Amino acid sequence: MTLEELFAGRPVDVPKMLSRLRQVAAEEGLPFGDRKKTFNSRLAQEMGKWAESKGEGERFHDAMFRAYFADGLNIGLVQVLLDLCKSLDLPVDEAEKVLENRLFRDAVDQDWARSRGAGVTAVPTFAMNGQMLVGAQPYEALEKLVSGRGVGLL
Repeated sequence: MTLEELFAGRPVDVPKMLSRLRQVAAEEGLPFGDRKKTFNSRLAQEMGKWAESKGEGERFHDAMFRAYFADGLNIGLVQVLLDLCKSLDLPVDEAEKVLENRLFRDAVDQDWARSRGAGVTAVPTFAMNGQMLVGAQPYEALEKLVSGRGVGLL
């Protein structure tokens, strides 16, 4: 769905949000494309758990970040995930079986349950000492959170 559809009925200025994300990404040297849509990331999360089990989690997650945020690929499509695995020299036949049989479904369900239990409703969420920051935040806000200077829930 489009980002406008995703945030319909909520006080979110999508162009302003994207501009802020683009600025933060540029400051951090991260790729960020012209994002217009959001895609269901559930299968990508399951593939990420599989890649982690093979010691390839960091490489997989870095490539997934680029695919989603820079290249705008639909990471909810099996073929996109398999192509990504192939580009990383991960065993595509094994990846296909992981997806077909949903072998890491329970692991992702456990992650989601743990997140819900901790009060996480969006990503990124930064939590420390009973305080939370939600969304892409400026350095100063994170610094206040870490130093304990009373940021609260934003």
